[in-house]
Amino acid sequence: MTGVALGFIPEPLLLAMDMILPSRKVPVGLATSRKYNQIRASIEEVGLIEPLSVAAVDASSGQHLRLDGHVRLVALRDLGHQAAPCLIATDDETYTYNNRINRLSTIQEHIMIRRAVERGVPTERLAKALSVDVSQIIKKVNLLDGICPEAIDLFKDRQFSVELGRVIRKMKPTRQVECAELMVAANNMTVAYAEALLVATPGMSLVEGVRPRKIAGVTPDQMARMEREMANLQGQYRLVEHSYGQDVLNLVLARGYLTKLLENSKVAKYIKQRQPEVLEQFTAIVQTTTLDQ
Repeated sequence: MTGVALGFIPEPLLLAMDMILPSRKVPVGLATSRKYNQIRASIEEVGLIEPLSVAAVDASSGQHLRLDGHVRLVALRDLGHQAAPCLIATDDETYTYNNRINRLSTIQEHIMIRRAVERGVPTERLAKALSVDVSQIIKKVNLLDGICPEAIDLFKDRQFSVELGRVIRKMKPTRQVECAELMVAANNMTVAYAEALLVATPGMSLVEGVRPRKIAGVTPDQMARMEREMANLQGQYRLVEHSYGQDVLNLVLARGYLTKLLENSKVAKYIKQRQPEVLEQFTAIVQTTTLDQ
């Protein structure tokens, strides 16, 4: 079995700032952006966690082209650092390494922050490292309180506002799962959408002590109609969910068969002469890549 070649040298190398060349311009107004302030505060409080990524040294100049970590390098310079730890690429691909990784989901961030707090890290230090208010750290720690495991599982790979938990925990577990399914299916993880689902939730599906919200200008009849439409939407979602796998399999099999069929020039010519509309539909199926098309 052959080994897998690494795309960069595993151990970071400490490089002087003047040895690192930029590969693109720094955006205007970067120093006042929220992202920059968070990164700068994190480096100032706990140090640089993720090394920069640079290309192999240029033989003529003796310098390295920066591949990833533009904002981190600016923050390091502003903080007075004279050198930065870097991962040296072993190939010539100048892509951004961060495009190859998955971003931290909100629930993963919650778990990490909660563990840090349980191990004695002060919330004030965490807030300073992340450049946020202490109240935000507390909300991240308590993010999943009152939310059932089934709903958490649906949200686990998503990024959303910590305020979403405040809305979802007002519902009973069954309703939490229903709303989570709808939000994931719609790819809409906003608090506004969750609030709309909460408004359309019958009183019997809310936790004890929570009263159904009333919207100005919406009559009880309109609210009842909204609840019926929401229930109908949930039913349609479940039907699609159950048949989706089989539908995709059928599409793949049909595409494979028709592709081979139309590759036969005699067959394609015959269908074109006798049933041109059928050939048009066959061609459309062959070009289809998703069920949405």
